Amino acid sequence: MVSVRAVSRQQRLTAASRTPRAQVRWQKVGHWLLPWLIPLGGLVLWWVAVTSGWIQPYQLPLPTTILRTFIDLVIHGELARHMQATLQRLAVGYILGAVFGVALGMLAGMSKTIRRAVDPTIQGVRAVPSLAWVPLFLLWFGIGERARVLLIALGVFLPVYFNTLAGVGGVDWRLVEVGYVYRLGRWKILRTILLPGALPGILTGLRSGLSLGWMFVVAAELLAASTGLGFLLVEGQSTMRPDRVIVALLLFAILGRFSDALLGAVEHALLQWRETVATAGQEEGS
Repeated sequence: MVSVRAVSRQQRLTAASRTPRAQVRWQKVGHWLLPWLIPLGGLVLWWVAVTSGWIQPYQLPLPTTILRTFIDLVIHGELARHMQATLQRLAVGYILGAVFGVALGMLAGMSKTIRRAVDPTIQGVRAVPSLAWVPLFLLWFGIGERARVLLIALGVFLPVYFNTLAGVGGVDWRLVEVGYVYRLGRWKILRTILLPGALPGILTGLRSGLSLGWMFVVAAELLAASTGLGFLLVEGQSTMRPDRVIVALLLFAILGRFSDALLGAVEHALLQWRETVATAGQEEGS
């Protein structure tokens, strides 16, 4: 049986074959340029604002100054050291928070008793701002790496847990009943019904947890860190070097976008079986 997606794709291919090649080429160029319009426009506005005197260079340096600072940090090896420290903290904290988030979210989704026991407390923890945990983590774990990694893990854990819980709760109960009818054990029901059904929610939680993990990295690197992009931010602020601050901010944005794109590619590969508006839109744009 031919799927709706296959028919739609065939119609688009037929229409594309009738479109002049020059028009198709310009459509591809426009599709590639579209995500760059806002960054390039912002760069032009930035340049005009500084060169015309609307903003003073000591407040917002020219893009060329930012580029020179970036090159200088690369040449002296300072940037590689800070990036390595931040990525290492994020990786360890992310894995720790994601594993506990998925595990506890699955357990709470499967058991009303566990959900009733843990969910109210976690809901309260979610309401506490990230920076509010810094003094407590300093008192509990000192100023070493353990405090920073655990703070990042806490930030990752929350969205992963809530999205996993929602994903399990969204699985059709009739599918679970079918599993019981066929006398599947709890482990097999978890592996063959609940986990695949909750996978979209879990992957959404993992992406949200990664985003929040980048935010918690900055808070974590305020814990008396001597390396990391968060430290570079604080150092630039204390030494009145906005160029270093902007370099750190841009690197956070680039690394965050790149890591989210990688996780998005994994999500797309694991959920190819779904036919959704998002996947249809991706096919149309490709």
